Amino acid sequence: MKYAGINTKRFHNIDRQVYNDGALKSKTKELMGLVSSLVLRCDDCIMYHLIRCREEGVSDKELEETLAIGLIVGGSITIPHIRRVWDAWDNMKQNYNFPKGKNKYG
Repeated sequence: MKYAGINTKRFHNIDRQVYNDGALKSKTKELMGLVSSLVLRCDDCIMYHLIRCREEGVSDKELEETLAIGLIVGGSITIPHIRRVWDAWDNMKQNYNFPKGKNKYG
């Protein structure tokens, strides 16, 4: 954010705020963000939300159901991204135990 102007900073602030607990819990919102990112096929976005899902305590089953929704909405073009999600998920489970909010994305 070193070179970010006021509009970029405002956008990032809104993005951060929208995932806070409200009527929907943060965990649910992160799963929604993951589905959206999967359908858009944004690998950086997928990884960000996957890390946040891990921090929020998402289970394997919750992740599987979420990815199934993404597959239905996004179609078979999402399958390579889903494969990468499971590889990253397994890697995170084996190698990292993130405390909430402590990852390379903040």
